[in-house]
Amino acid sequence: MSLESPAAIFGPVSEPAGEPAQRVGPHAGLLVTFEGGEGSGKSTQVELLARWLAEAGHHVTTAREPGTTAVGEAVRRFLLDTAPEELAPEAELALFLAARAELTADVIAPALAAGRTVLVDRYGDSSVAYQGYGRGLDPRVVAQANRWAMRGLEPDVTVLIDVPVEAGRTRRDRPLDRLERAGSAFHERVRDGYRRMAREEPERFCVVDGTLPIDSIQTAIRDRVRALLAIRVPQRTETS
Repeated sequence: MSLESPAAIFGPVSEPAGEPAQRVGPHAGLLVTFEGGEGSGKSTQVELLARWLAEAGHHVTTAREPGTTAVGEAVRRFLLDTAPEELAPEAELALFLAARAELTADVIAPALAAGRTVLVDRYGDSSVAYQGYGRGLDPRVVAQANRWAMRGLEPDVTVLIDVPVEAGRTRRDRPLDRLERAGSAFHERVRDGYRRMAREEPERFCVVDGTLPIDSIQTAIRDRVRALLAIRVPQRTETS
């Protein structure tokens, strides 16, 4: 009996089984993602921007990743709290992708189709930075896997709140989670990865100095979002 696997198992598949996942096409809404290292203040900025948009009459959906959906919250608890420190990077990536795919299908895509402004605390760029540049996986492979999990969806703007690693660490007032415990060298690679992505896609990224006062950071973010809304939703740009 031969133990050699049939080549067809690992070769190209000519006819996929079942219906292919629907890609996310053009939409009326606006997708704003927030990225940055640990302690960058993303969550605070998401909350402030959501309140500002809602007060101006925009319909806003907020989400965090991993999280928001039942699958995402389960993945979050496992990866941040109970997963082994030495979890294989490929396994870590696969779990993030599962949460991302569910969030895209159940929350983000429907909200965008309904014309809502969607604010997401972390999205695909996090895996390129953390599992790619941080863990040592090929960033190009991670980006390709992201496109599959996100059904081809790309953010309209990605806010990168850039803060030095040590400055971000001093802002923590709770026990560190599993990713936060990865060490300074890891987080420096993550920060370098984010900065490299921003240089490669300056049209999409809005880089803000995370050491500035909270109000100054929010002002810079609002300026970028206001400009996008003037194009996408011109009837609701009377934000101040």
